[in-house]
Amino acid sequence: MSRPHYKILIFQSALIIILLIGISSSSVFGQTLPKISIQVGQSDSPSDLSTTMQILLVLTVLALAPSIVIMVTSFIRIVVVFSFLRHALGTPQMPPNQLVVGLALILTYFLMAPIFGEINNTALKPYFDGKINQQEAYDIGIKPLRNFMLHQVREKDLELFVELAHLEEPQSNDDIPTYVLIPGFVTSELRIAFQIGFTLFVPFLIIDMVVASVLMSMGMLMLPPIMVSLPFKILLFVLVDGWYLIIKSLILSFG
Repeated sequence: MSRPHYKILIFQSALIIILLIGISSSSVFGQTLPKISIQVGQSDSPSDLSTTMQILLVLTVLALAPSIVIMVTSFIRIVVVFSFLRHALGTPQMPPNQLVVGLALILTYFLMAPIFGEINNTALKPYFDGKINQQEAYDIGIKPLRNFMLHQVREKDLELFVELAHLEEPQSNDDIPTYVLIPGFVTSELRIAFQIGFTLFVPFLIIDMVVASVLMSMGMLMLPPIMVSLPFKILLFVLVDGWYLIIKSLILSFG
């Protein structure tokens, strides 16, 4: 099976997962999905084996589709920043992981809803209606995601993976392959998330240093400073309306 066909299968499977979890509009749920039947038996036709292998490949891709979708959206930056926030506050288990991931998914849906809506209207609906084929659906549907990633990726990171892939210097954004764009986008997202995380740590680190200095001056060396500073850090976070500021900054950071 050629590489473009693998891309089509991955893209189609990922978009089906998006529809099933409700990211796309509700009207898509009225579409009739194809019925897949797998039979075990002898066959004299090589095409039967090829079809079976394609089905197995699609099922494998479906298992990885959530991870594929997550890595090309705003989820990376949001969930990493929330993880840094928990450690900066000194509460690595609060909020719990389920809540952090859930909030990150909700914000990702908020940010990516227009993009997935465009994919649904321009690629999925025409494909389900039989107006375009798989290749056309892939070419049309991948453009909004590529535009999103191209607006967020750093040029230096993109140049790195172009060089590692031994490709000629692209003359335009259309010349950049998607398999080169995705790792560059992930690297840029991690860099930005760590920058925001460092900014979050600074005020809480100052509180830890002040509390530690006060405890040392009072001779209370056996009392862990983290136990005393934790209420003050939580109080500071509440007084400045921390969740509002962080969520607003994260959304605005995507331009």
